[in-house]
Amino acid sequence: MSLVLAALVILGFSHTVKANLFRANPPRPLLLWMHGAAFSMWVAFFIAQSALVRARKVSVHRLLGWFGAGLAVVMVVLGVMVAVVMTRFDTVVLQQKGIEAFLLVPFSDMIIFGSCIAMAIYWRKKPEYHRRLVFIASCSLMDAAFGRFDFIFNHSLFYLALDGLILLGVARDWVVDKRIHKMYLYALPSLIVVQSLAIYAWRINPKGWQAITQAILGW
Repeated sequence: MSLVLAALVILGFSHTVKANLFRANPPRPLLLWMHGAAFSMWVAFFIAQSALVRARKVSVHRLLGWFGAGLAVVMVVLGVMVAVVMTRFDTVVLQQKGIEAFLLVPFSDMIIFGSCIAMAIYWRKKPEYHRRLVFIASCSLMDAAFGRFDFIFNHSLFYLALDGLILLGVARDWVVDKRIHKMYLYALPSLIVVQSLAIYAWRINPKGWQAITQAILGW
């Protein structure tokens, strides 16, 4: 699954990264490059950690895990900052209209990712909990990759596609363990609630959310 997520990132961002980052006119803020580097590093980290466990190098996996914890903190901070900075950039520089309503989508991603990683650290000595939480956290970032496909983005299907990845983990449990681990039973309904709120705020943009986004953006 770590390799599947890496393939999705490459496939999704290959549609937009040249025009929106490497050859962008006007140039994008430096913070966006830092954001891209940190999140790409997480995908590589997830692959490495999965490989270490498979190779039974658990001690190295645990040592490297503290680097991952620090990286996760940086990612959450960058994710929130980039969402705000790029919303201002797109509105002021690119003259795009009404995009501030989308802010709850990246904010929700960071809440889900950060919460799952925090719980994964807490349960680091319980592998059955830990590995599923890291998997769910990594999947929660994939809406950015899925959203690079116009049809998926325009029809608000990126969360559905993301949840499909998590359901592959559920299917694995059902086939291999003959049961579904309770972590999925708690996590998936919670994810769906947060995702639904994010889509509602984006597509409906109620007045309460408009006031919040204006306060966040300083308008």
